[in-house]
Amino acid sequence: MQRAICGFHLDQEQHWVAELECGHFQHVRHNPPWQERFWVTTESGRLSRLGRLLECKKCDRNDPPDNLP
Repeated sequence: MQRAICGFHLDQEQHWVAELECGHFQHVRHNPPWQERFWVTTESGRLSRLGRLLECKKCDRNDPPDNLP
């Protein structure tokens, strides 16, 4: 299910996590060559992605919202 990005935070390992409008979180790592997401490495890049849609598999499974630690 497609859900909009409404924010970002760093996890305990300092990896960027997208906060989705549904309340779920999803890692958005820049980890070449597997994931090339240069935009995640800068604040302006992350801000440019607010409102963009990501596929939320947790919604597909009807998982409850995630919580920040």
